[in-house]
Formats: sequence, structure tokens, C-alpha cells
Amino acid sequence: MKVAIEPSWQQRLQAEFEKPYFPKLTEFVRQEYATQRCYPPGKLIFNAFDKCPFDEVKVVILGQDPYHNEGQANGLSFSVNDGITKPPSLINIFKEIQDDLGKPIPKSGNLERWAVQGVLLLNATLTVRAHQAGSHQNKGWETFTDAAIKHISDEKEDVVFLLWGAYAQKKGAIIDDSKHLVLKSKHPSPMAAQWGGWFGNKHFSQTNAYLKSKGLPEIDW
Repeated sequence: MKVAIEPSWQQRLQAEFEKPYFPKLTEFVRQEYATQRCYPPGKLIFNAFDKCPFDEVKVVILGQDPYHNEGQANGLSFSVNDGITKPPSLINIFKEIQDDLGKPIPKSGNLERWAVQGVLLLNATLTVRAHQAGSHQNKGWETFTDAAIKHISDEKEDVVFLLWGAYAQKKGAIIDDSKHLVLKSKHPSPMAAQWGGWFGNKHFSQTNAYLKSKGLPEIDW
């Protein structure tokens, strides 16, 4: 089965495309996009992989679902397109960067600028029906994205995994933390953040300190 995805990922994930679950997933997604409003746009479903080739991955940020409101999702976890109002979780991410690194909150919530530096912004589920969070969960996407995470864990070294919230931390069970840095905190969503454990996690400065210690370029957050 041929899927249009960045070549270095194509090579590693081709075995997933051949497994029985993937044609079923593809048919489900095709039907949903044909009969419902779904996000992100079809050409951006694999945007996280397309913008961050395997060999360039230095950091992984795991999300759960794409944003499900009009014009928000662009295939990168926590990211929105230029000109779109920043969702509350993204605002809290930028506030923590401001507190941690002293960087001003940017006008745009488009995180493509992170992706091209080697930050894989990966949602566990790559599609969603409009206004229905979780509507495409448990259809096969999680198996696919687990495979991607395992390839990174197994084949690379010194990658930083940022696991925010219980869902991401559970998905992180397949990461080998003996050769990667795994940082965990509460989720940046307002409800989780208000109970403490998000603000002050200093994940962004910790990430850069680790990368620097390994002789790798730091991320311009």
C-alpha cells in the first residue's frame, strides 16, 4: 500500500502500511472525509512527518487529537495556522517559554518553525471529526504513531521526549529512557495547569541544556 509521506518515514513505516489494520484505518478516514467535516485538511494528515524527517528528529512533543474547530488543525500537535486565535493550551505553552527562557509570546501559534528545527509535533490520532474530540480514536492511528515513536526510540539516541499529561505519559511507555531524555509534567490545558505541575516545569530550558550537552544545536523556542 502506497501512502504519500516524507521518504525517510516512508522507509521506516512501510511495514505498518502493509499490516491489516492500516487499510481499515485508511478506509475509515476516507469515508469520514467524504461524508463529514474533518481536520486537518487531507494533505496535512502526515504534516508532522513531512516537516520533520526522521534523521532530523531531536525532540518529540506528543499530543492526543488534532484541534477540532474550523481552521485550527495543521497536522502539527498544539500548533495552529497563522492568523488563528491561539487555543488555551498553546497560550500556556508560550507563557511557560516566556517564564523559562524570557522569550516574548509570539503573534503566531504556527509551530512549523519548531518542526523544521527537529521537533516532531506528533498527535497520537492524526485526524478528527469537526467539533467531536476523540472521534477518530481507537481506529488504528494509535498503533501507527506508536510504531513511529518506537522507531525513534530504537534507532536514535539523545532525543528529548516531552510528555505532557497522563495520556502522553502512558504512550511514552515504549520509549527507552536509558538513551533518551524523557521529561514529564501536567498537560498545559487550563484545567490541568491550574492545579499546578505545568507552570515552572522548565522543559524548554532543560531540553536545550540536554541537547547542548550532547553537542547538538539547541531549539529556538
